[in-house]
Amino acid sequence: MALPIDPEAIESEDIGEKRASLEMDHEAAVDHVRTAFEDAGFGFPAEFSPSELLNEKVDADRDPYYFLGACNPAVADRALDASDGRIGGLFPCGVVVWQTEPGVQEVYHVSIMRIARLVGMAPDDDEWADIVAQTGELVDEAFAAIESE
Repeated sequence: MALPIDPEAIESEDIGEKRASLEMDHEAAVDHVRTAFEDAGFGFPAEFSPSELLNEKVDADRDPYYFLGACNPAVADRALDASDGRIGGLFPCGVVVWQTEPGVQEVYHVSIMRIARLVGMAPDDDEWADIVAQTGELVDEAFAAIESE
């Protein structure tokens, strides 16, 4: 099966990729990221630790890794309507925090709104562009707060 897009042609900004490195312990970093996203207007309908799950279930011996499922309800509602409900398959927006070494955490996010448009799950129209812009501004606000610490 041929991919509908060339993965090598995709730039970081095409998928709304954001990264930050924090010098703090893992739990403090998760709390800091959660607060930054809450202050930007997101809630968290889903959170869990893949590392704890994998370490328990398959003895993976993973360093701390945490998933925050962020959602801005007003934007999510618009996105569901604009995508004929398909964007829900990518909900919630993922923000992950993982320990790269003791006392250093990586924060990572990609835009499900941008990815949905790239793969044809969402329309490439003005309404969707506005949704992408709005979520991008909210995520930029959160990452500015994350990086200010």
